Amino acid sequence: MEHTGVQTTRVGEIELAHETFGSPEDTPLLLVMGLATQMIGWPDDFCRMLAERGLYVIRFDNRDIGLSTHLDHAGAPDVLAVMGGDHSRVAYRLADMAEDTAGLLDALGLDDAHVVGASMGGMIAQTLAIRHPERVRSLTSIMSTTGDPAVGAPAEAALGALLAPPATDRESAVQRAVDTYRVIGSPGFEFDEHGLRERAGLSFDRAYDPAGVARQLAAILASPDRTADLARVAVPTLVVHGAQDALVNVSGGRATAAAIPGAELFVVEGMGHDLPRAVWPDLVDRITALVDRVERA
Repeated sequence: MEHTGVQTTRVGEIELAHETFGSPEDTPLLLVMGLATQMIGWPDDFCRMLAERGLYVIRFDNRDIGLSTHLDHAGAPDVLAVMGGDHSRVAYRLADMAEDTAGLLDALGLDDAHVVGASMGGMIAQTLAIRHPERVRSLTSIMSTTGDPAVGAPAEAALGALLAPPATDRESAVQRAVDTYRVIGSPGFEFDEHGLRERAGLSFDRAYDPAGVARQLAAILASPDRTADLARVAVPTLVVHGAQDALVNVSGGRATAAAIPGAELFVVEGMGHDLPRAVWPDLVDRITALVDRVERA
């Protein structure tokens, strides 16, 4: 299987690190990851499973995470102030991150792609489908929400984990990841602590930037409710959500599916705010079924 390794491409004023699996001659599938999570949040084996189904899989680091550009000059926002409605120090919105995503397609020479987003990545993918419907062949929104504050709210323990003080070194960063996913992970599936510690350590080694994560969170909080705009999304859509998601309540997924005409909703019992390995085969089947349906049409 072809695998490029990490490359960096300039998109506007920033650089995006990206990596591909499979042949560029195959159907393109762009994976967009969520808050505080680097592209390795889409595990190698998951990407290979998709590529083995005849897809050209692209994953990338969003701005302010991993090996992509970090907007250090913007400083760290006061997240509590942003939650209170003060957006004066918000460096960018989800719309800007959607433009990054469109720019990456341009840089890769792709007119369009099937787009899969998880959590904040789902919000970015939704925004891309709203702003640039011609760039999105199909949309898969996983463990995400519409931006309506009445749905998708985190449980108190999950919000506490999200807003906990940042780690100060590699060991504490790894432990914080473990502690966080014990709160927001999937209670109905095996907790893969070894794999989580490996990914958390690799993420720390690639880049550790709590201020960048705060800027991403501020972008979510400062972006408007997408519900009305989602009603105009005409691309075939799959919405996936864990029934036990403590960080983005399943009501967010249900509202997303209700907002997008004809969207298919897949609620996974026992799944929280992560992608347990046991779910991968069914998830890959559903994504590729959607892609195949669109490609045949």
